Amino acid sequence: MKRLLLLNGPNLNLLGTREPGVYGQKTLADIEHEVETTLKENGWEFDAFQSNHEGDLIDAIHESRYETTGIIFNPGAYTHTSIALRDAIASIDVPVIEVHISNVHKRESFRHTSLISPVTWGQIVGMGTVGYTLAAQAFIDHFREENEDGESNETT
Repeated sequence: MKRLLLLNGPNLNLLGTREPGVYGQKTLADIEHEVETTLKENGWEFDAFQSNHEGDLIDAIHESRYETTGIIFNPGAYTHTSIALRDAIASIDVPVIEVHISNVHKRESFRHTSLISPVTWGQIVGMGTVGYTLAAQAFIDHFREENEDGESNETT
């Protein structure tokens, strides 16, 4: 069975109350429920993890290499600062889609550069919380096509 990890970085535990004009009203639990529902309807298993600590996120990425088909990752502010998270993603053979709720390219200039995106399968930016579900659907569709074709689709 396919398994997806929904991974969220610092301050995303405060969704729903943190800058709702930027990030919306949905909580992280709401997002997790929506992604889990989408995945389970398509026969996937689901894990979610959030941490405000870089090392914990790195550990989760490393551990994912054993039983995870894909990772949806919102690294939060670590997007722009963490070479360690970039290296952790590069060190595993699991495709990652980077997600950001806000359009980081319309915000402060320091948010315009992602150290993470060069080692990800793709990036969804500025679509609000639906970006998480879009990422889940991308994994579902990709691996459905892989199974139908009987071939491996390149994701990294």
